[in-house]
Amino acid sequence: MTGSRHHKERHRTDRIGWLRAAVLGANDGIVSTASLLVGVAAANASHADILLTGVAGLVAGAMSMAAGEYVSVHSQADTEKADLARERTELEQNPPAERRELAAIYVNRGLEPNLAAQVAEQLMAHDALAAHARDELGISETLSARPIQAALASAASFAVGAALPLAVTAVAPEHILIPWVSGASLAFLALLGAIAARVGGASMLVGASRVTFWGALAMAITAGVGSVFGGAV
Repeated sequence: MTGSRHHKERHRTDRIGWLRAAVLGANDGIVSTASLLVGVAAANASHADILLTGVAGLVAGAMSMAAGEYVSVHSQADTEKADLARERTELEQNPPAERRELAAIYVNRGLEPNLAAQVAEQLMAHDALAAHARDELGISETLSARPIQAALASAASFAVGAALPLAVTAVAPEHILIPWVSGASLAFLALLGAIAARVGGASMLVGASRVTFWGALAMAITAGVGSVFGGAV
């Protein structure tokens, strides 16, 4: 029809892979580094030792995040490849059974049996493996595992997150270092939570509140431990 317009929708599922890794890395970078700095400061360490501890924590944490994300996401990728290989074999050995299986999935989703059979036949004629991967196994291009992307996103975001409380530590007066680092880190966490929620299409207030609460709890516990052990030394 002349003058018709295409209906465009903006979805956010294509951001799940990198967004999850980036938010996790930045959040962990802020929380772990700020907690470490506050804990060491509560143990009455010198300003130079606190900074050195923070730098070491940043480097170690970034490397740990990269390795952890790569290994865990690669395990998911290996599982997906194994499932696809098994499905490819089944499609080669018994196409009619696989067609019935796919049709049954569509019937369970609400299609009439005859229509489900037609849909299954047409989709398998177009790309049988892709149809089964998507509708039987739940594997799609958008949500597929990307180990390297996850590792790089986690490491980079951790380093950025960790650098924030570390920068505050570098400029904060030593006698008020703990409240400065704690307050600034909670503000960073709230901002991170709000941005992550906004990008993901969720409530910014809920996102900010959630990460701020857990960050404050982590810093409070670490400061308490540092104070106890610092007083005992």
